[in-house]
Parts: sequence; C-alpha cells; structure tokens
Amino acid sequence: MRRSMLFVPGNNPKMMTSCGFFGADAIIFDLEDAVSPDEKDAARILVKYAVTNVDRCRSEIIVRVNAADTPLFAQDLEAIVPQRPDYIMLPKTASRQTVCGCDAAIGEIERRCGMEPGTIGLIALIETALGVENAFEIATASPRVRALFLGAEDLSADLHCSRTKEGLEILYARTRLVTAAHAAGIDVYDTPFTDVNDDEGIEADSRLARSLGFTGKASISPRHLDAINRCFSPSQAEADYARQVLAAIEDAKRCGKGAVALRGKMIDAPIAARARQTLAAAEEILAEGGTLQ
Repeated sequence: MRRSMLFVPGNNPKMMTSCGFFGADAIIFDLEDAVSPDEKDAARILVKYAVTNVDRCRSEIIVRVNAADTPLFAQDLEAIVPQRPDYIMLPKTASRQTVCGCDAAIGEIERRCGMEPGTIGLIALIETALGVENAFEIATASPRVRALFLGAEDLSADLHCSRTKEGLEILYARTRLVTAAHAAGIDVYDTPFTDVNDDEGIEADSRLARSLGFTGKASISPRHLDAINRCFSPSQAEADYARQVLAAIEDAKRCGKGAVALRGKMIDAPIAARARQTLAAAEEILAEGGTLQ
C-alpha cells in the first residue's frame, strides 16, 4: 500500500543510507530539482548504487529523473533502469507524446537488460497547466503509467499564482488529476506540504487530499510521514463499520431481503463498495505489520 512517499535528494548519501527506516511506503531518490547542475553526474552514481544497496525495508523505490527535454534524461535512464527500481518518475509530463517517448526509452533498456517488458513502472509528475489539462491522456498513454503525481510548486509558477497553506489555488488541479487517474484506473498522489514545522498543517492538508480522492501524498521531510500514513489509513472504527456493512449485506441475502439497513440507514451499492475498499486497505496495512488507530 503506497500512502506516503519521501523525497530524498540524490546528492545526500547520509539520508539515502537511512531512508528505509523512516516509515515511508515509497522512497523517491531525486535527480532533478534537489540536485544542482554541477552535482548531477555524482548524484546519478550515488542513486545508481543506492537503488540496489540501501536497506529499503518495506519501501518501494522510485527515481525522479531529469526532464525528457534535457540531455540528462537519457543518461539518467541508462544508469538507473538496469538497477530495477520499482518506478521512474517523469517530471514536467505535459502530453501523451512525452509519456510515449519515455515509455519507449525505458522499454529499449529493459530489452537490452533481459527484463520483462513493463517491469519498470512510470509515475507521471504533472506540474504545468498543460499537463493538468491533458491529465487523462497522460494517464492512459501507456500501460506503464501506474500513477499521476501533482507537483504544485512548479504548477503555481506556471499559473502565475502564489502557493498558500489552504491550497485553494491548486484545488482545480487536484480534482482534475484525481478524476483523470480514477477514470484511468491508476493511483494519484498529492503534492508535498512544504512547511516542515507545521504539524497541524500537514495533518489538515493530508485529510483534505484523502477527502478529494488521492491515493496518498508525498513529503519532503520524514517528520510528516506519520501524519500522512495515519490520514491515508482507515481507522479502527472505519474498519469495524465496514465489517458491519458487509455482514449486514450477507445477513440480508440469507434472509432473502432486498433492502439492507444498518443503524437506521440504507446500505446501497456505493456504500458497500466503499466498505470493501476500506477493509482491503486495512487488511493490507495489517499484513505489512502496521496498525489501525
């Protein structure tokens, strides 16, 4: 279950060696924004080593490469794809063409390395106005695309607006990506909350993102991971209610009843579907050694 993602700068070996112990569901080794131009080559070597050698614990490994319209893009893929990270994150994804070009490049390296086609997943990082408008075509451009990811900082610059704690300026982008991703049957991840010292802020932002339909949320600080994991996990009370819903449905079937009610409320198909989703998430968390709160 991928609720939380932690960005780790590709030029920070100390953080890279310990990142698996922070509790993130996925680690994003960053070769793009977190690395200055004069450190790109050294960071690529570090990340290449880290993908296969750091203790990831239970975390998935994602590598954010440099944008497809830069000469660094091909160098990043050639170094990283043979190490078999779980996903490549493609920044500045704005169109189907961008995805297809990346898909083909990864596929060629997979072929040369003897990997099964589609071994490496692709996460499309959408951080421009054009990317937001093309969200569904990006989500469906290739079976390799496993998730959309909102990058609000670059998007705000492209929209000529300022980022705020409340996030009203990115509400349209959030809902657009959520709708596109769910329509395509893939995951969708929310932008990081950038104030690392605001514990109430990350809690509120995470709850908002979950309420909008995001699968999970990224973080630039290990400090935010507990709040994100908690907000994107069903509570014990939610899991208990989901079990009651499904039990009521089964009881109604055994008794030959067409209508199902629980606590005075009718249970329809959407409520039953949400109950199944809640229980599936709870069972996955428990199977991985987690707890419900």
